[in-house]
Order: sequence, then C-alpha cells, then structure tokens
Amino acid sequence: MKALKTLLYGIGLPVLLVALWWAATSGAPNFFVPTPATLIEKFPATWFGDRLVSDVLPSILRLLSGLAVAIVLGIVLGLLVGLSPVLRALTEPVFEFFRAIPPPVLVPVLMLLVGINDSMKVAVIVSGCVWPVLLNTIEGVRAIDPVQNETTRSYGITGLARVRYQILPSAAPQIFAGVRQCLSIGLILMVISEMFASSSGLGFAIVQFQRSFAIPEMWSGIVVLGLIGVAMSLIFQWIQRIVLRWYNGLKEVENAA
Repeated sequence: MKALKTLLYGIGLPVLLVALWWAATSGAPNFFVPTPATLIEKFPATWFGDRLVSDVLPSILRLLSGLAVAIVLGIVLGLLVGLSPVLRALTEPVFEFFRAIPPPVLVPVLMLLVGINDSMKVAVIVSGCVWPVLLNTIEGVRAIDPVQNETTRSYGITGLARVRYQILPSAAPQIFAGVRQCLSIGLILMVISEMFASSSGLGFAIVQFQRSFAIPEMWSGIVVLGLIGVAMSLIFQWIQRIVLRWYNGLKEVENAA
C-alpha cells in the first residue's frame, strides 16, 4: 500500500501536466509546440536508432566524467582547506572570485586552451560542478563537533584514519548536499558545451533540430534531457540512502523524541 501511494505521488503531477499540455494543444495547432501524440510518435524514431550511439551515449559519458572529476576534486580540496585555517584564509578570496564567474563564459577560453574536443566539454562541466562540492565539503569539515575532535585526539586517531572514520562521515551530509547541487549544474553545462563547436551530443542535436525547424524532434531532445535528470536524481537518492543510513536513522530518532 505504501509503495502504491509513493508511486501515485510520483506520477500524479507529471500525468496532470501532460493532460494540461494535451488539452492546450488539441484545439488550434501550433507549429512550435507539438501535441503529446506527435512527440510520442517522433521520440522512438529519433532516439532509438543511430542517435542513441552518436549523441546520447557520448553526452552521458562526458557528463559522468565531468561529475566524477568534480566530485573527487571538490572533496579532496575541501578536506585540505577545511582542515587548515591557513589554507582557508589564503584560498577564500580566490574561491569566491572564481565561483562568481559563470561557467558558460569559460567555454571560449577552454576552447583556446584545451582545444575543441571532449576534454574541453568535460572541463566545462568540472569548472561549474566543483564549487558546490568544494564549498559544502569545507563547511562540513568546519562544522564537525569539537568533542569528536578531542575524542579522536585522545585515542590517538590521526592522519588518514581520522579522515576516513571521523571527518568524512561527519561531513558526509553536507558533501552529499553539494553533490546534489552539482548534478543539475552538470547537466546544464553538458548541453551548453555541446552547443559550441561540437559535432555530436544532445546539445548539438537539439540545436540542429531547431535550425532545421524539426520542432517535434527538438522537443523530444528536451524530454531526453529531462529523463536523464530524473534517472540521475533517483540513482543519487538510492546511493544517499545507503551511505547516510546512519544519519537518516539518527534524524528519525531525534524527530521521534
């Protein structure tokens, strides 16, 4: 019963939005907004053929590569800066400067420095996704309970053992909050990077459809991006539930009390 209720909550609003879309487009046809029936008709023919290999899979690989590099880089740098007051004082103005630069502005710069290739597209994703992870990791490390720090010191837990068994678990909730933010940023930057000097990818395909006035195919590409975002969110929530099982249980106990 609970699973059915969760399923209904999950699909209720999407079904309502599709019904409203259907009602709004069923009267006077609009060339620029296809009906759901037209979109459903065009979707398999557009994306379940050659474009799945030439556009969808390369985009997903670039996105996953950029996210992986950004997450690892953000956590490592965040631990180093968060544990060192000197590093934090030195890097904070620099971090604030670069964080304020919109990542799409860096696309022409990275095209010159890295070249027009997949590495450039991954670098664009990393340049925007690293900041939520980095800053949340720093704040998570700084917010560790001082009593925990004193306890680990008294037991002689230092170095990598302290990072693994005390710092990372304590900062994990905020690290996951940063990772969740970078998922949507990464998807946006993946599309933007593929709209510049690219010959493959979802961003490239959507722009090509728009320029050739293949409007249903263009909308179907937007739907693909939405489905990728939903899949990423579900996978992230599943991983978060496993890794932060102790944290969720602690919150349930605190709320019950």
